[in-house]
Amino acid sequence: MKFTKRLLMSVVALGLVGAMSDVALAAGTIAIITPSHDNPFFKAEADGAAKKAKELGYETMVLVHNDDANKQNELFDSAIAAGVKAIILDNAGADASVAAVRKAKDKGIPSFLIDREITTTGVAVSQIVSNNYQGAQLGAEEFVKLMGEKGNYAELVGKESDTNAGIRSQGYHDVIDQYSDMKLVAKQTANWSQTEAYTVMESILQAHPDIKGVISGNDTMAMGAYAALEAAGRKDVIVVGFDGSNDVRDSIRKGGIKATVLQPAYQQAQLAVEQADKFIKTGSTGLEEKQLMDCILVNAENASKLETFALAK
Repeated sequence: MKFTKRLLMSVVALGLVGAMSDVALAAGTIAIITPSHDNPFFKAEADGAAKKAKELGYETMVLVHNDDANKQNELFDSAIAAGVKAIILDNAGADASVAAVRKAKDKGIPSFLIDREITTTGVAVSQIVSNNYQGAQLGAEEFVKLMGEKGNYAELVGKESDTNAGIRSQGYHDVIDQYSDMKLVAKQTANWSQTEAYTVMESILQAHPDIKGVISGNDTMAMGAYAALEAAGRKDVIVVGFDGSNDVRDSIRKGGIKATVLQPAYQQAQLAVEQADKFIKTGSTGLEEKQLMDCILVNAENASKLETFALAK
């Protein structure tokens, strides 16, 4: 099936960041739609999915929605018009994404979700997500240990529209709140943003100069918080993140950020493509729609084994 010039221009304008090997789309094309690749976690998802898709003989459309549900909807329209065989999606909102996934299903195009769930079942074929609650508990246990089970601390929270933000926060508090000498003095969103986390951390430091620790909903915010602490000469403040990024790995190895929680973004995305391939060929994955992948604590002991959201064996 040939791409028309108009449709090709439309897809590029809407956020195409990965090249298709040919202007003509092959019969087997998989669309990969994620948030911005400025965050290395989402880039790892896209890279992992694209590599696996190509290994299995598919062309790829790699698109970004920048956490904008309206843009995501437009990208779905383009993917549907292009006649893709499946969509791999890290969505732009648990509620806001349901309609787009359902629209693709109604057109006979299955969606395979990674990282973030949507609020409805039976619309996507698979929802493969990290066990965010289990991972948050791992991070919280390490945080409490590093804090010596006492002291004032702050929490940086992700986007309110992202269910992962709430799940991770709950996992943190179900552990930390058991320790009466651990005092939460500030809890603010930084919307998963490094720049915003830097600004938020500056304000928290001014209001609570005696702060001893910061636990963050993701590594990007942890990096922003640590940069602000470093600029203020407060390298003594313990920072723990969540994701398992190379940036935080490097910080841990230098004695900066103390720990993170690895969620296997690359592996998760590849698994989604494998399931898409099986579904395309057989009409079933043979698995439950909702699938959880356990997280792994990363600290000074094993940080050297971490590479691109995967831990070497």
